Amino acid sequence: MNGRLRAIAPTRARTALALSGWAALAATALPPANPLRVVVVTGFVLLGPGAAAVGVAGLAPARYARWSQHVAAAALALAVSAAAATVTAEALLLTHRFTPTRAVLVLAVLTTVLALTPPRRRPGPVAAEPAPGGPSPAAGTGPQGPAARTGPHGPAGRAARRIGVYPPVLLLVLAVTACTNATGRTLSAAGSRPPAAADLPPADRLPDLPALPGAWHPVFRDDFDGTALNRADWATCYDWNDGGCTNAGNHELEWYRPGQVHVGDGALTLTADRRATQGGDGHTYPWTSGMVTTGRDSWNGTPRHTFTYGYYAAAIKAPADPAGMFPAFWLIPADSRATPPELDIAEFIHSNQAVDLHLHWRSAAGEDVHDGTRYGPADFAGGYHVFAMDWEPDAVTWYVDGVERYRMDDPSLVPDVPMELVLDLAVGFQAAPPDSVDRTSLQVAWVGVWQH
Repeated sequence: MNGRLRAIAPTRARTALALSGWAALAATALPPANPLRVVVVTGFVLLGPGAAAVGVAGLAPARYARWSQHVAAAALALAVSAAAATVTAEALLLTHRFTPTRAVLVLAVLTTVLALTPPRRRPGPVAAEPAPGGPSPAAGTGPQGPAARTGPHGPAGRAARRIGVYPPVLLLVLAVTACTNATGRTLSAAGSRPPAAADLPPADRLPDLPALPGAWHPVFRDDFDGTALNRADWATCYDWNDGGCTNAGNHELEWYRPGQVHVGDGALTLTADRRATQGGDGHTYPWTSGMVTTGRDSWNGTPRHTFTYGYYAAAIKAPADPAGMFPAFWLIPADSRATPPELDIAEFIHSNQAVDLHLHWRSAAGEDVHDGTRYGPADFAGGYHVFAMDWEPDAVTWYVDGVERYRMDDPSLVPDVPMELVLDLAVGFQAAPPDSVDRTSLQVAWVGVWQH
């Protein structure tokens, strides 16, 4: 009976260790700064994989072992956990699939496999039965003395050899799991990551499908191969169109007019001119410019196209004279007609050498909060570059020329409302153009939207 109880306790401990990884994975759904997420995830990453590896290798000390043995085992568990976390992060980064959630998923799978593998028993000394009235075997002598417990053929040597078997197994588990995304789809070797820029088709050619894993189908595309804007797909103002429009929330200097939008020579061209323009709101604007959107012609109209989730891409050539300009490729809510939420696929703020990639949401206090990055330097005015975003229910990922540049994977911040697609050339956001700039243009070779 006592033997059976001693067997149950380690089994429960191994089960709890296996479950700790999945508890940590569940905790990643909490906001990043949540204390419970920090404690659960950090504790698991630091100890979970290492403790499971130490246990399965038969190196865990007995319950009543010396404290120094427990300290040594804990240090070994920390070291193994650090190594597993490092290898996991490297594998995911090399495949352009790294997110904290995926890293915890890999470690949870690894910990579960190790924790549920029956541990190997370490053989202990077998005491010889003393002869009646005879002396007990001398400590440290005979085949079961300390000399026999060391060296390559003793139990310690066998334990070391057993440990040596596990790194290949661990690497195999890591490699297989690292190729599986957080939704459980296994990636093929050819599609495990976006191809390098050199492997992509020319930027000015609209692809049939995105260069990403998964099943995709096109839902919207325009390669601007005609001589006029397709008005069935595009409006030339925001929903508050009144003989033109502007974005007063940004204190911009332009009044958008259809005449600043041109299609020809295989591209959409939006042109900003320094020309005093009377707006429908009664104000005079020092600039006029162009924009297109898949939204409405007027406030009470019907949007042409709205999108919820999917992959969005466009080949864009930034303005040659960027000072004071604010061109953007972005998504805005179709129903509320107000931001946030807002998905900025590519923004060029007074620059053609850097691009801003952002997600906006409204905080509990009602403030506009955003997260993202700025990528550069690169010559975005010297030719077409492909700017793309993969908007999924649990994450948003930005790409520049086929390479992942930023990822936001907090599902609570990902918008889930229908959006309109916008391409515009705003003027004067944050600062007015210098006197030396009177005209500039944004060119778009194609734009496409794909969904699963």
